[in-house]
Amino acid sequence: MTSTTATGMLQPSFEDLGTPLHDVTFVVVDLETTGTRAADAGITEIGAVKVRGGETLGEFQSLVNPGREVPAFVARLTGITTAMVATAPAIDLVLPSFLEWAHGCVLVAHNAPFDVGFLKAATASLGYPWPGFPVVDTVPLARRVVPRDEAPNHKLSTLANLFHARVTPEHRALADARATVDVLHALFDRLGPMGVTHLEDLATAADPVPPEVRKKRGLADGLPEAPGVYLFKGPGDEVLYVGTSTNIRKRVRSYFTAAEKRRRITEMVRIAHEVTPVVCATPLEAAVRELRLIAAHEPRYNRRSKHPERQAWVRLTDEAYPRLSVVRDVRAGSPHIGPFPSRRAAADAVEALHDALPLRQCTGRLPAVARTSGSPCALAGLGRCSAPCTAVDVPDDAYAAVADAAAAALTGDPSPVVHALAERIGRLAAAERFEEAGLVTGRLRAYVQGAARAQRLTPLSTCAELVAARPTRPGGWELVVVRHARLAATAVTGPGEDPLPVVDALRATAEHVDAPVPPAPACHPEEAALVLDWLESPGVRLVHTSEPWCVPVRSALAHADLAGVSGEVRSRLTTMASC
Repeated sequence: MTSTTATGMLQPSFEDLGTPLHDVTFVVVDLETTGTRAADAGITEIGAVKVRGGETLGEFQSLVNPGREVPAFVARLTGITTAMVATAPAIDLVLPSFLEWAHGCVLVAHNAPFDVGFLKAATASLGYPWPGFPVVDTVPLARRVVPRDEAPNHKLSTLANLFHARVTPEHRALADARATVDVLHALFDRLGPMGVTHLEDLATAADPVPPEVRKKRGLADGLPEAPGVYLFKGPGDEVLYVGTSTNIRKRVRSYFTAAEKRRRITEMVRIAHEVTPVVCATPLEAAVRELRLIAAHEPRYNRRSKHPERQAWVRLTDEAYPRLSVVRDVRAGSPHIGPFPSRRAAADAVEALHDALPLRQCTGRLPAVARTSGSPCALAGLGRCSAPCTAVDVPDDAYAAVADAAAAALTGDPSPVVHALAERIGRLAAAERFEEAGLVTGRLRAYVQGAARAQRLTPLSTCAELVAARPTRPGGWELVVVRHARLAATAVTGPGEDPLPVVDALRATAEHVDAPVPPAPACHPEEAALVLDWLESPGVRLVHTSEPWCVPVRSALAHADLAGVSGEVRSRLTTMASC
């Protein structure tokens, strides 16, 4: 579909054409009309010139009966009178001939929105679909290469005089089209040194892009029009930036246009000298490969998280009197929630649990049986710690119940913590202590989000192998093999192709993955999140699982609104919980 851009150019899908300008057949068109608005004016003349490679291939010219009188001021301007068009064919006869003559070409006009707007309106009035011609407007191109000190304006007559056009515009359609041909070729001569050499270049030729950036668009030549990952490389083959797209070539080309607004990326493009593509079978594979490449190369122009070791977890320690601890890794034998995006978020979750449960907050290791009583801290006096340090000669069995409640809140039903904090938030709000209520709400949200992540990750992390399929639009299948939450293999089958032999081949050749310590996945946590999102998307079917893939019914995901989980995902997880 053709659309008008802010620069004035009618921009089609040029990216898919990739044709040198000298191989493009252009139809340069001009109209004369009875007014300036297509809604209440008619066409009186159509003139057009068909050119390719600088040579004229043909011309089209016809007066048109607009079905109304030609205003006097229009007759004085164009020389076309009501009497001249009285015997001319109507638009329903002329327009089909013109559209057929221009079929397969690129339309060019000076101030194209005007001429193309009238053609579209006439096409619609006759009940025809608009053919969707690619359209080039010479006005924004002229603004790009003809400065004000060279020409006072960018009218067709001014440009024709500047470029010594062979025909002088005279407000007659064919003469003006001929003059526009000469202007177009002169503009191409000036745009060539700026890197505008292909049809797709015209879509952004009027953009205010630095010349050194525009000249780099050759880096996109030869890139595949397929989903995958691309790597911008700089001096010494340093990987500067890693990105992903469903169309590598189209996405990379956008970096050399005014559509790219990020200063850091423009700086990156200036020093890049190569773009390496990695074609992927599916968008999921592309997203995962992007994440892995970012982690491997740590590109200086990528700002996404690259280091799984910087993800924080909350652990209930494995000791006589457990406590909560913020850690960087997951250890066997202890309940964990997370990962959290930062230590601050993990600390908020710990505070939420401390608000609801009288867990000890001291960091020292306490013996199961103390010989002498310790001194209770201030938190014990406030009722926020059960003070196991004061137990003498016998273990503090009451604290064991507190620790069990904490473990249940981490791995199972968080309702006791949620209800306790909800009551506190209500009391604070009733007392108009809104800042404190907001603080507690943030802690509660951090806790529920961390618990929900762990409970989503755990079943997939413990699953040695899971095979799933999702239908594709052409009628085939997108297949994935996941091992301990890591994408181990993926493929796509075509329409009518039996997917089961492909599944068997994928399982036989998939990457070997060592078992992690759940809930930690055997991959970057963000990769596990990508895989989970794909598995929970509509239409996915489970083909094989080595272990059940399910979550508890009474889990943090039941509080999805606090966890930030969408209703669609929550519905699918509820279904999983029943398996």
